[in-house]
Amino acid sequence: MTHHHESGHRNFAGVTLLCRVTALTLLLLSTGCIHTVPFKDAAGRVIPGSIAAMETVSIGGVEQSIWFRGVSRHNPALILLHGGPGASESALFRHYNADLEQHFLVVYWEQRGAGRSYHADIPPESMTIDQFVQDLDEVVDLVRRRFGKDKVVLLGQSWGTVLGALYASRYPEKVAVYVGVAQMADTPQARRLSYAFALSEAQKRKNAKALSELQEIGPPPYASVDDVLTVGTWVERFGGMFHGNLSTSKLIWAALGTDEANLVDLVKFGQGNRFSLEQLEDEISQLNLSKRHRSFEVPVFFLLGRYDRHVPAVLAERYFKTIRAPCKRLVWFEHSAHNPPFEEPEAFNRVLIETVRPLTTGTGTCAE
Repeated sequence: MTHHHESGHRNFAGVTLLCRVTALTLLLLSTGCIHTVPFKDAAGRVIPGSIAAMETVSIGGVEQSIWFRGVSRHNPALILLHGGPGASESALFRHYNADLEQHFLVVYWEQRGAGRSYHADIPPESMTIDQFVQDLDEVVDLVRRRFGKDKVVLLGQSWGTVLGALYASRYPEKVAVYVGVAQMADTPQARRLSYAFALSEAQKRKNAKALSELQEIGPPPYASVDDVLTVGTWVERFGGMFHGNLSTSKLIWAALGTDEANLVDLVKFGQGNRFSLEQLEDEISQLNLSKRHRSFEVPVFFLLGRYDRHVPAVLAERYFKTIRAPCKRLVWFEHSAHNPPFEEPEAFNRVLIETVRPLTTGTGTCAE
């Protein structure tokens, strides 16, 4: 009996040790060195003129994370302005939209207070829309200087469309094309529509928990960031954030599956997202681009998900109709809600490659 007991004990200890080693290995893998792979030809040689670099640069007095990726430095520069605020999407664009790197020099920028650009000592008073636009100007000038570009393409996603639209209207001489994905327009009205959508769906579905939480919060203006997030959670659950089978958890796994992100990024994402939301809430809650920013001197694209209720696409469409620009185009993504780049990546990439890129060389048109 003793013999069997010892054997069982040894087996149990072995299994426990194996579990610990496995757990440690997984931890090391998920928190290991992040890197970005170079572009190589069929023979395994790095392609001349390509770039694949992850860097930290001081922008506006704050250390910020920027990656540069492209098969050719001569391709038009495309600067990604992620959503949130504070919601770095660099790894997601790497996972879903890497094809863009064959046609653009893609600049993945984690804004102040987001992702690896989040630091506990960032002055809260520096978290203003105006400061973000100044930061973007430094990024644009860095790209223009380093890669010899006159102009850049700006691609804003959700919150990033605020920076993109403001920058394109303020510095048209530096912008080749402005692309707004899930374009923000009128926040107070957007929040009223999102709340009404969530409440209506809760009633239709007889979801007592949603009804209780939404009725307790009441329609906007909201009392806190927590209220904003709670309503957003129900909008997502009821299909206003993702139209297909995509979800926040699937996006997290997609990001962690890239070479450029690990669990540290997940932690920093949470910290930066909360910090940014809290610091910028006062400005964002009152924001109305459609009132003052209707005239652009650069080509303007709006790429909208038909089912977007998070930043309601109907308001972006209304805003688009009032815009004056040398050329403008609205593209609907019929199988997307708030995230066309990740919900319909092939169609999204095609618009950028076949329609936006030619405009940077003077060979394209905005025509349908």
